[in-house]
Amino acid sequence: RVCPQHSERAKRRGTMNQPSRAEKFVLPEGVRKLTFTRDTKVSNAGTFIVQKEDHTLGNTVRMQLHRDPNVVFAGYQVPHPSDNRIVIKVHTNKDSSPMQAMTEAVDHLRTEVSDLSQKFSDEVRAFKHQQGNDGY
Repeated sequence: RVCPQHSERAKRRGTMNQPSRAEKFVLPEGVRKLTFTRDTKVSNAGTFIVQKEDHTLGNTVRMQLHRDPNVVFAGYQVPHPSDNRIVIKVHTNKDSSPMQAMTEAVDHLRTEVSDLSQKFSDEVRAFKHQQGNDGY
């Protein structure tokens, strides 16, 4: 039998230094989700900071930016594991701008996700229809 004090200490030990899970995805009031800063030394370059995101979005956006022939460089980083933001650097040629490249990349990703969602729904519907016809 476990004594109540020992049990209470064990509960606290598991979460003692653990930040709230909401800190990873809930945007505090007054904080912007996305900010952009132009690079003062390199033309057609800038930095996007996206709050409350991680490698999942960072790598996806970076790969989409690389598909744009006007993008000279696109990279991202997560400054620190406990810092729930990503920093995306974009450099474009003279035919585009970082803002235009990012807007197009996000639009393409939205289309891809929408298409994938539709295909998934169609497959689920077809599967359910097949199961109904097979007597399951």
